[in-house]
Amino acid sequence: MEHENINALMDKTEQWILPELENVFTPAESEDITVKAALYSLFAGGKRLRPLMMHLTSRMFGLSDDIDADVKYFAATLEMLHTYSLIHDDLPGLDNDDLRRGKPTCHKAYGEGIAVLAGDLLLNKAMERLLSICESKPGYIYAASAMAENAGIKGMLGGQSIDIASEEKEISLELLTELQEKKTGAFIEAAVVTPYYLSKKMRRDEFASDKTANDLRKLASHIGLAFQIKDDILDVTSDSKVLGKSTGKDERDSKATFVTLLGLDGAKARLDEEILSIKAILSGFEAEGFDTEDYVTLTDFLVNRDR
Repeated sequence: MEHENINALMDKTEQWILPELENVFTPAESEDITVKAALYSLFAGGKRLRPLMMHLTSRMFGLSDDIDADVKYFAATLEMLHTYSLIHDDLPGLDNDDLRRGKPTCHKAYGEGIAVLAGDLLLNKAMERLLSICESKPGYIYAASAMAENAGIKGMLGGQSIDIASEEKEISLELLTELQEKKTGAFIEAAVVTPYYLSKKMRRDEFASDKTANDLRKLASHIGLAFQIKDDILDVTSDSKVLGKSTGKDERDSKATFVTLLGLDGAKARLDEEILSIKAILSGFEAEGFDTEDYVTLTDFLVNRDR
């Protein structure tokens, strides 16, 4: 397999996922103001890290072209779920952010009411897509169910709930870790493991005994924490022009972060621990004959990124 740097991998992922995203809504539907707002956020840019991780897992296991096409379908669906969560997260009732991916947030561009509907639309359309593919391919039911669960109270939504309930309160490192494993980590888990679920047409009752599936979930957990810890560090060390979103907002909103609980040096040390765990799991996959070099490239990016 030919290996590339992180920018090349991101560019390739964008080319891979873009046609799928462009076909989510019909031209007639795209005339609706709520659809326009949803597409505004869906195509606002960003790193496309979740589709990238789906693509990397597919490449690591050498999945066939027909499975890879379905991975792309699920990757676009996950990107819709992720974008919905960002639209709602930026609303005045939550993080009250003005900037996302270097552009005005959805509610700043279209108004709060339309932004709420745009997030709802992306969530609903994502669920439609998951149900639709399972009609024709019942073997994907567990993959679809797991992705839906990652979006719910056991996943991203549960993390958001803990986040809001914890504002202006002192919380433990354990609760902060749970918060971020759900809020950030759940969608990363969906990205890392879904291609494997699709390739195996895995059932829920098979998961506990499947070592590869469990190793992938551990990998996703460490990637999610590494990503969030780096975000917390950048919130106090970067600026909005570089980051493409507001900085200093965690302190503004009195939110617990890995930096506020551990200090800047402590957060950097914890980031190093997560990176070591990621590389240890990848070494295990490499020992089994899988090509992990692109995942190592992603890991190095997580440490060194400035945005």
